[in-house]
Amino acid sequence: MNQSTRGSSWIWSKKKRRKSCKLRFNSERLWEPNYLKAKCKELGLEEEYLRYQIRLMISYLRVFFVLNTIVTATHCFVIIFFTNHKTLLYIDLPFYIVPNIAMLLCLSINLFENFVHRHRWVLAASSILATIISVSSDIAQCVVHTKWSLNNTFDTYNLCMIYMFLPITSFMLAASLATSVSVVYIMYFLCSLATRRMYSAQREREFAQAMVDVFHYLCFNMLGMFFRMMNDTLVRCSFLDRHQFMMEELWLRNARRQESMLLNSILPPQIAKSLQKSIKERIKATEHGSIINRAQMHFSSPLAIQIHPDVSILYADVVNYTYLTTTLRVEKLVTILHDLYGRFDMAASIFKVQRIKFLGDCYYCVAGLHEPDPDHAICAVSLGISMIANIQEVKKQRNLNIDMRIGVHSGNLFAGVLGVAKLQLDIWGPDVEIANHLESTGEPGYVHVSSRTLASLNLDDYTVIPGTIKAQEDPVLQKHPMSTYLITGAAQRDSYQQSRDPHPASMLDIQSRPKQHSRSSKQLSTTEELQMEFRNMPVGGFDCSYCLPSKPGQNKKKQTKNDLGMFCAAFKDSRVEWDFLRRPDYMLKYSILMAWFIGNCLVFIQLVTNRRNCPPCILVDILAFFYLTALLCISWYKKYCHWMYRNDETRLYGPFSCLVFRLFEGIQQSMSRRLLLYLSILGTYFLVVFLIVINCEADLFQLSFIEAKLYRYEVSRDVCFHPWAFTNMMALILGTSYMFSRISFSLKTIISLVEVIVYFIFIFLQFTYVFHHSVTTTPYLIAEVAHATRIIVTFVTFYLKERQVEFNTKTNFKLNIDLQNKQHAADITNQSIIILLNNILPTHVVEVYLSNVAKHQLYYENYSMVSVMFASLINFQMDLPGLRILNNIVTEFDKLLSVYKEYFVVEKIKIVGCTYMAACGLDFNLVENSSRGLGEISERLSRPPTLSGSIRSDASHDEVVLVMATFALDLMRTLSVCNMAYSEIPTERGFSHGNICIGISSGEIMAGVVGASQPHYDIWGHPVNLASRMQSTGLAGHIQVTEESAKILSGYGISSTFRDLTYVKGVGKIPTYFVDIDTGFQFIFIPGPPSERRGTTLDTFFLERKSTEEEEYFQ
Repeated sequence: MNQSTRGSSWIWSKKKRRKSCKLRFNSERLWEPNYLKAKCKELGLEEEYLRYQIRLMISYLRVFFVLNTIVTATHCFVIIFFTNHKTLLYIDLPFYIVPNIAMLLCLSINLFENFVHRHRWVLAASSILATIISVSSDIAQCVVHTKWSLNNTFDTYNLCMIYMFLPITSFMLAASLATSVSVVYIMYFLCSLATRRMYSAQREREFAQAMVDVFHYLCFNMLGMFFRMMNDTLVRCSFLDRHQFMMEELWLRNARRQESMLLNSILPPQIAKSLQKSIKERIKATEHGSIINRAQMHFSSPLAIQIHPDVSILYADVVNYTYLTTTLRVEKLVTILHDLYGRFDMAASIFKVQRIKFLGDCYYCVAGLHEPDPDHAICAVSLGISMIANIQEVKKQRNLNIDMRIGVHSGNLFAGVLGVAKLQLDIWGPDVEIANHLESTGEPGYVHVSSRTLASLNLDDYTVIPGTIKAQEDPVLQKHPMSTYLITGAAQRDSYQQSRDPHPASMLDIQSRPKQHSRSSKQLSTTEELQMEFRNMPVGGFDCSYCLPSKPGQNKKKQTKNDLGMFCAAFKDSRVEWDFLRRPDYMLKYSILMAWFIGNCLVFIQLVTNRRNCPPCILVDILAFFYLTALLCISWYKKYCHWMYRNDETRLYGPFSCLVFRLFEGIQQSMSRRLLLYLSILGTYFLVVFLIVINCEADLFQLSFIEAKLYRYEVSRDVCFHPWAFTNMMALILGTSYMFSRISFSLKTIISLVEVIVYFIFIFLQFTYVFHHSVTTTPYLIAEVAHATRIIVTFVTFYLKERQVEFNTKTNFKLNIDLQNKQHAADITNQSIIILLNNILPTHVVEVYLSNVAKHQLYYENYSMVSVMFASLINFQMDLPGLRILNNIVTEFDKLLSVYKEYFVVEKIKIVGCTYMAACGLDFNLVENSSRGLGEISERLSRPPTLSGSIRSDASHDEVVLVMATFALDLMRTLSVCNMAYSEIPTERGFSHGNICIGISSGEIMAGVVGASQPHYDIWGHPVNLASRMQSTGLAGHIQVTEESAKILSGYGISSTFRDLTYVKGVGKIPTYFVDIDTGFQFIFIPGPPSERRGTTLDTFFLERKSTEEEEYFQ
């Protein structure tokens, strides 16, 4: 029984947890007025927002000038053409014209924007004075015509003017001024009642009317406060959105500029742009949901190779470099190379020579590559002389036995990139090979040039002697019969002095921290740009500057203004309009609160003015009250919970609360549901107003009025409604019609027009007699015309104000969309640059270079165990068709790298000519190593790289040799597949005889970036030299390894065959081995049980080749 009880309670609690939910208030919180104001202060934008608010209010003031002119002209027209007697026109017309002219003159000082920004008190002072003029003239007209029982003409209009159009920046001041005006009107009405002689019943009705007027003014004050609060919230949101978008755009722009400079320092802009375009297309295709197959996982690799005629190629080689590698520690060697290559890079930048890359001790570059230069030969030779002077200085400073051997040749070449990973600029062609051999056959301390280069030089500037005997005997140079010469001369002193400093201020410094003044300057520039953007934010209104010739920066605002319709401010692009309307309305709860307040006031007014017994009316009023109250509770329940539980986001709410949350969110997020809510509220209002109308017996009122006139007794108003109460109720409904923000302005205007038309039907057709015999606003003016004028003025006032708000909101929305699109395009560009950079440098090096390390600063990492591979492709011609085939094969090699992203990553280092260089063990990011069974590795083998830091490990990590050998075997298999594919294509059969020679060595190396420009990640150390010699002394179709690597492979059961003692430059003869491979490109294993092998899981993964990715790739 207890178990059953526990089981049922567990099920009940589980169901309860399913139905519970958390309160999501983050989106609504961003639209809270207090939050927005605090955010502006937090970001230091309050002053800029105030300036923008003043600009907005000045634009509203321009609209008010137009509105007030229309209202004044309308009243003058009405009293001229619709008064029964013209005897008092000479009094009434000045009451309309003179005060309004004085008021406009008083407010016109605010049109001088710079003046009011300096003297902001003028805004409030002129507004108060204009209000006093308008209210005084309105009341004075009634006082002058004391014999007439007149209604005030501009009471409602003055309240709208204060809240919506006058340039009062303080909300409290506007509310205080409008409340004071309301009190003045009510006091005047009460005073006029006290001085008027009337019966007690009539006095009772008039005081009831005074109560109606109190609620009428209260509602209009609340409506004005709501419009002002709503406008302030929308403007602050737009302002903060603009600030956020601008900050992101500035950040993206700066990041893109920094990344572009880094990218363009590595690859020529024309090649980088073509690769970027390809990447951008792929990013856009991915965003649109296009299916990408495996072959497209890397960005498409068109043949990014260009022909460059009339250039000069310089090859330089450090003499005695091999001796340095065997006698110096790696750290010291790299420091020397950094110093040396930094000087070379600076000299190259002075002579406008493009460094291509360096390979150990070999440094080669091209003059006239980026831009045609008729003096390319002079630049190249001058650079060579400067390099010799630099190395002599380094030799003297560091007490080293080094020198420089340089070869320069002029001609044509191919330049570009091969493959899709770790892209690096390289050059090919017969003239490149000639320059290389001129260097290798030259003499230390001289620039060895060809006769073609010599012909472009001014021989008076140099000492020229005949070339070397080696050059005459060199087989490559003999293919192109030419004379060679050794040149020496004095280095240009100014350029030489600059090149001595490897850290010039003029070079791009990515890492070095800016000094305080530069940081302040940058911040000032950003602040000024933000200020400029804020001051260009649109304010709408009637701006005469749009009629004048455009100033810089105004075209965008004009274009945005042209995107909107004239009357209803709807976007001409229906998609943008639809997108605007579909946005959630996070101000909906405030609109419902205001609708509830006005609805209750309408109910009260209806009950006060309807003195007849009407039970159905009371029932309808109760239903209307409960409906509006239910909407109020639903809309404010989330806010109440958020406030009640003090922002506790972890609290779980019950099923009822969750139902209320979802119900309101459904209304808030759905345009159709908001529209139904909007129409239902207006329908409820009309139902309440209709109760007044249906209880009015117009015929009985007409009879009673005639009898009262005949027998001179008081007219009973109990048989019908009070006309001015009805008119004021319609004015409130018109204001409510424009109150909901995310309803189409066109629809709101149409509904308001329908309301005006229905009202006109009532006063001119249905209840003409009732309205005709009500109080008017001007002596002898037809009363129904006075009523109609008030409704027309109210409609035009709300229309112009809401159109202004709609225009500003939509303009900012459109500008934000344009900014988002611009940001998106910039983000795609940024992504493409990042992708390219990550295909040039290792990811962690890109991050370090973009955040920490200067281009001229030495960055290196030490690794205790790395396996290095050199793989040279054989039988390839360095012409354009051969380069195309080579690019395809290298691309396939690069795609193999994606298979080696787990466990020990294989990193492509570079490709030089036809030699593919890679290493394993540079980045030990192990994925689930314990569960994968990759040995007893219990800690990260690499720490995050730091400046001049090191990454060391106490473990041996011999697995890197196995991974590297497996990758080498995959290269051979891939080349075989490519050969088979080309042999089946008749036009490509000549390219199906490619072969590969691979050398592998392992040990401690150093990796990093050296030089003063063109960040180039490279590795140094004895294993690098040995791997290079293993490849150069190896045989085609074989993997030659050192004795140490062969022993490691044997530990995994892989058989190797001793080749011989092989001579290695700088080391002497060492034993070397060929890894045993069968005809199917599989390893041959040492006979014996598998249990005796090391790393069984590695055997399973790497040796048996059961990886799903690999199988898919080779299929």
